[in-house]
Amino acid sequence: METRVETTYYDHGTPAERWERARQFFDAKDYAGAARVLTGLVEEVPEQTGPRLLLARAYYHSAQLRRAEAELLAIVERDPVEHYARLLLGRTLQRQARHAEAEPHLRIASALAGDFPQE
Repeated sequence: METRVETTYYDHGTPAERWERARQFFDAKDYAGAARVLTGLVEEVPEQTGPRLLLARAYYHSAQLRRAEAELLAIVERDPVEHYARLLLGRTLQRQARHAEAEPHLRIASALAGDFPQE
């Protein structure tokens, strides 16, 4: 008996083709479409920051804040000095009215970017 694996438009092609497709969806502001492509790509290459960060951004822009938070936490756990992930994590927490949790991430992002308060 032969097992047939169905592929959809979202998971068709090489990782590079899917990455490009996800970026096109994202650029067109189709964040749900981008997330559909990126979910499979992140599962396939979980160690790569780029697809996971774009997935987090797609979740953020489509108000899937808990999902965005989970992806961003995975990034900063693996790479604590990933500036943009820290910034987006802080903003994601702010949008969930979790300001006290957001503050350390926003401070770290600011420091990593070299944005120090002028005295």
